[in-house]
Amino acid sequence: QVQLVESGGGLVQAGGSLRLSCAASGSTFSINSMSWYRQARGNKRELVAIISSGGSTYYANAVKGRFTISRDRAKNTLYLQMNSLKPEDTAMYYCAGGNSDYKSPVIPRMNYWGKGTRVTVSS
Repeated sequence: QVQLVESGGGLVQAGGSLRLSCAASGSTFSINSMSWYRQARGNKRELVAIISSGGSTYYANAVKGRFTISRDRAKNTLYLQMNSLKPEDTAMYYCAGGNSDYKSPVIPRMNYWGKGTRVTVSS
C-alpha cells in the first residue's frame, strides 16, 4: 500500500506564495504519475496539476503560469509551488498517486490519495 501525507497549507494574503509538500511512503515503486487536486467548499474536486514519471506536466488553465508541480523521486516527495495566489485558490488540496503514467492528453485515474491540506487565501 501507499501512504500520502500533505503539508504546507495555511492562510496567506492574495498575491502571496505557499509551497505544498506530499511525502509518499510504502510501496512507492508502484507510483508513476502524481498529481494535486483541490476541492473548494460546495464544489467538485478538480485537477490542479499532474506530473509523469519522466517529468511531463499538465496544469489546469486556472493555475497555469502561477503554480509549479515537481517531484523528488529520491525523497519520494511531491511539491506544488503556488505563487500569485488568489482568493479563488482557497480549497482543500489533495495529493494523489497513480499506478498508470500520465501521457498527454489522457489524465490517468489516481489510485492513492492523501487526506488533504487546507489553503486559505484572504483578499
